[in-house]
Amino acid sequence: MNQEKIGKFIAEKRKEKKLTQEQLAEKLNISKNAVSKWERGLNLPDVSIMQDLCKILNITLNELFIGEKILDDKYKEVADKNLLNALENSSFTLKEKINFYKKKWKKEHISKMILCFISWIVLIIALKFQNVEGYIIGTIAGMLSILFYIVLYNQMMIYVENNAYKKIEK
Repeated sequence: MNQEKIGKFIAEKRKEKKLTQEQLAEKLNISKNAVSKWERGLNLPDVSIMQDLCKILNITLNELFIGEKILDDKYKEVADKNLLNALENSSFTLKEKINFYKKKWKKEHISKMILCFISWIVLIIALKFQNVEGYIIGTIAGMLSILFYIVLYNQMMIYVENNAYKKIEK
């Protein structure tokens, strides 16, 4: 993104709306210095106010990102370029988010995993004291460990899905 071009575009659209920097800042609940910095190409508007800024200036987010009005026949092409640019510059890739939430879930549920392991050991010992055949103990222990794994893994993946793929809502 070209900050200077975006800044000039914001200034142009603000002036078209006959707004001062102070009036625009007031509408967005920010300082007029922030608006001045945008228009001089020193900073970009914060993501949290971009939609409000676009509404006030009667422009689209895609137009804001490229710093110019977009003709209808070029809109799809520009929107795709902006999306790719945003994805390339995002701070976390999807794979990183998934790994982050898996580790977080494991830290938060370590006691549940330990409890499953202890239950598994207790069952094996109880079956041994009941003089159950070794192959039956092995079969039951194996099936129980698979069950614990499936349940815990599914819980973790539900947690990851709910967090890593969560839509940003405003």
